[in-house]
Amino acid sequence: MSVLDTSVLIDKIKRNEEIHENITEISVLEYPPILKYQKFYDRIYYLKRLDLNLALKIQIKLRKAGTPKPLPDVLIASICINRNEELITKDKDFLDIAKISNLKVRII
Repeated sequence: MSVLDTSVLIDKIKRNEEIHENITEISVLEYPPILKYQKFYDRIYYLKRLDLNLALKIQIKLRKAGTPKPLPDVLIASICINRNEELITKDKDFLDIAKISNLKVRII
């Protein structure tokens, strides 16, 4: 399966498309209207302690590489990694995260 980043999620809603990919709790917090979107059919992944621990490790590695990222991006990445899901995004910042982690990312 795949997980949609928030910007891709919003684009699909604007086009009134069905959403059969998963999303994260972070996207729900960034875009609450998804909760009432009638064409969302998959699951919401909620943060777990394991995700927070991984997010910290990722951010430490990113800071050492000189490429720290916003917390929502790091949390979304950690959720995807821990669930072995591919992230679909328009945000090329996730490529830096993929370089230092096991994130599977598809830029569209």
